[in-house]
Amino acid sequence: MKILVVTDAWKPQLNGVVRTYENLGRELTSMGHEMQVIGPADFPLRMQTPGYKEIELVIAPYRRLRRMIEDYDPDSIHIATEGPLGKAARKYCLKTDTAYTSWYHTQFPEYVARRVAKILPPLENWSREITRKSIINFHAPSKAMIVTTQTLEDELKESGHTAPMHRATYGIHIDLFNPGEATLFKDLPRPIALYVGRIAMEKNLEDFLSMDWEGAKVVVGHGPALPDLQKKYPEAVFTGKKTGEELVAHYRSSDVFVFPSRTDTFGMVLVEAMACGLPVAAYDVIGPKDIITAPHLGVLHESLSHAALTALAHDSTEAQRHNHAKENYSWESATEQFLKALKLGLSTSGTQ
Repeated sequence: MKILVVTDAWKPQLNGVVRTYENLGRELTSMGHEMQVIGPADFPLRMQTPGYKEIELVIAPYRRLRRMIEDYDPDSIHIATEGPLGKAARKYCLKTDTAYTSWYHTQFPEYVARRVAKILPPLENWSREITRKSIINFHAPSKAMIVTTQTLEDELKESGHTAPMHRATYGIHIDLFNPGEATLFKDLPRPIALYVGRIAMEKNLEDFLSMDWEGAKVVVGHGPALPDLQKKYPEAVFTGKKTGEELVAHYRSSDVFVFPSRTDTFGMVLVEAMACGLPVAAYDVIGPKDIITAPHLGVLHESLSHAALTALAHDSTEAQRHNHAKENYSWESATEQFLKALKLGLSTSGTQ
């Protein structure tokens, strides 16, 4: 199958969406399929996202995108994001009566509302509702809208989404993410609480950085909020972006993983942390509540410090957490689920 993925989030960005399609592409190729990604770098007219210069938005992409789609002549079109490129791909599919699938990766209504609230608090609820309706309309014609968890599916249906939903999870490289020797942070006070991810407003990092904690707090990642948070919380250790073995060393050398986000749809870093043997502390919200499903995996609580301390005190083992990640989150199974959604979209299209 020739699969075309259109996404506003692509290299050189480093985030969950990019990592998802990188890994899906690798697995699809090994299965004998072909996947091409169209991203912002394929277009000459781009602008930086206000307040987030790492993300570029394409300007007026429709004509060029149409030619690229027709030149590639895919069997399946998958729209990964709801930005300018995603909207242009949706427009093409609707104008040409071409079936497409989509994926609800990001809680955009919450992201927008949080940013508006910081500038114009009275407009927070209004902005959330306007964005929610826009996202519902975007996905409505999709032949299969992929969601990661049952909790997310239930919430989206309750909020008015009508597109047929199909479940697909994410995976990790279990041969890379596994328990091992602690090689870092020898001079930091214990216990060490770790966060890994983008340093941005929507990640709610201040809840982590301000929580009561006797040990050290380590933050791995980069993003627009990094300079302000470094100034405000000088006692925390900010390492910058880490990948591969360097990232694994940070997991292995910490004592508990803290995930303060309330807006993620999943949270692959939760699974990476578990695979490296770390217990997880998080809020009882979409994402964590679907992953932390047993006491030996971690603790969900409205107090992050309570959750972290309780998770540390549990008598579970690194091997238990690693095995749970290994058994439930492989890229092979995630790719099979993704393919099923694409085929579902094609079969649905063919019956109409």
